[in-house]
Amino acid sequence: MSLAGTRTFIVEDEALILYLLQDMLEDLGCKVAGSAVRLDDALAKAAVLAFDIAILDVNIAGERIDPVADLLATRGIPFLFATGYDRASLPSAHRDRVIIAKPYRTRDLEAALAATLPA
Repeated sequence: MSLAGTRTFIVEDEALILYLLQDMLEDLGCKVAGSAVRLDDALAKAAVLAFDIAILDVNIAGERIDPVADLLATRGIPFLFATGYDRASLPSAHRDRVIIAKPYRTRDLEAALAATLPA
């Protein structure tokens, strides 16, 4: 599956990880449609931006990502979680979603995106 042109939205509160993730996505041919480092900004952007998939950190500056995950599910937009925590830390309504464990490599990211996007 080619990821070329796949529009992504990233929610990540650690700047270094955010920049690394943006670089990895661009190396895979994806386009970064937007990013957010705070929950309120993530909610606002998730409601209006056009993108194909989202990558969500589970904990954003001490706040849980649950409202963003719920909004994306309502919009029918695929998403996955990037986290250093285990599956039990995910929002209960979304524990079946794909997880990419931190720290991750480009091939891990590629596999997670491919597993999350519709065929």
